[in-house]
Amino acid sequence: MGASRIRVARVYDDPGPDEGERVLVDRVWPRGFRRGDPRVGTWLKDVAPSKQLREWYNHQPERFDEFAARYEKELQGNPALEDLRALSRRGAVTLVTATRDLDISQAAALAKLLKKR
Repeated sequence: MGASRIRVARVYDDPGPDEGERVLVDRVWPRGFRRGDPRVGTWLKDVAPSKQLREWYNHQPERFDEFAARYEKELQGNPALEDLRALSRRGAVTLVTATRDLDISQAAALAKLLKKR
């Protein structure tokens, strides 16, 4: 239902017309952005991976699958994940991140997790 309407984008990109709600899924506020910037949308930092998991992963492509599995486990029972699911049931959602490589970002792992259920 809402699963196909979940997208991933860089926070630095201007919003597209059919992106729906933009949700920043980084734990840290992106540099150079003021509060209320439309490129950010809603900041849901509690859905971001823990500092320990981020540091272990360190955006190493060969660790992405293991990162995604650990991240999913970390998110079990997380109320922020339920908030995000509820939002995605209401309409299109674009998960935004400051990460350069979207394919191996927590936003990509989160989108995949949301589409699974």
